[in-house]
Amino acid sequence: MHHHHHGHDHHHHAPNAADIVRSTFIIGIVLNMLYVITEVIAGLMTNSMALLSDAGHNLGDVAGLALSLFSFKLAKVKPTNTYTYGYKKTTILAALANAVILLIGIGVIGYESIVRLKHPEPVQGGVIAWIAALGILVNAGSALLFFRNKNEMNNKAAYVHLMSDAVVSVAVVIAGIIIKYTHLYWIDAAISIVVLLVILYSTWSLLKDSLRLTMDAVPESVDIDTIRALIENTEGVSDVHHMHIWAMSTTENALTTHLVLNDILSFEEKMEVVHHLKHELQHNNIQHATIELESGATPCENEDC
Repeated sequence: MHHHHHGHDHHHHAPNAADIVRSTFIIGIVLNMLYVITEVIAGLMTNSMALLSDAGHNLGDVAGLALSLFSFKLAKVKPTNTYTYGYKKTTILAALANAVILLIGIGVIGYESIVRLKHPEPVQGGVIAWIAALGILVNAGSALLFFRNKNEMNNKAAYVHLMSDAVVSVAVVIAGIIIKYTHLYWIDAAISIVVLLVILYSTWSLLKDSLRLTMDAVPESVDIDTIRALIENTEGVSDVHHMHIWAMSTTENALTTHLVLNDILSFEEKMEVVHHLKHELQHNNIQHATIELESGATPCENEDC
């Protein structure tokens, strides 16, 4: 994973991944916040529902980015006697909160847009198109910042949101141009509703994923059958049961399991098997594995076995 560069650059300290992620989020937040302010002012001046719903959309993204940034900070907090895992789980709660905030926003702006669809009001198409064109630049530019680390859930959420925003901005530009030349003012509210459906679609999967992880479900990045097969097919393992896999944060997964190892193995050989398994699990996206050993002679006491 790590590339070693030879030559003159070994004098500089390479910025670590966390710093890059943090600066990415800060740049994204500042850019998008400035754009939200521009859209709100323009939306109120031009009376455009499409611009206001897009501003609501972008504000949701800013809130999401800010929550994610905050959760990364919390995830670094050292474990205590009360929070033995530290605050890693906050990354999952941030993703969940982000989804809930966006859904509330959709409801509020959606209601206003439906009212407007029935009673269209005049809007300035030209201004709408120019502001939305600026949005394509801001959103696509911000999305590319997150593209590098898109495997992490909050980064991925940011990337997906910002990319869908850029697509939405394209639609608003087209609507603005049509309104300018045809004066069909209902298009403004119609585009607003389309924008909201796009947000609903992208937010729904975020809500589902983050809820799953909050409930300690097996993360989507891990296939429990693959993990079970990996353990069962390891030499020396005669049985595996009582296996639990869950997410500790949006980037780290944990596993606990009971293993019955071959009784002919010595203690050292058994430790060797455990060590080998933990190494293999790391490659399969399980960062923290707790393995309890049992012998075939004394079966598991637990009723789940």
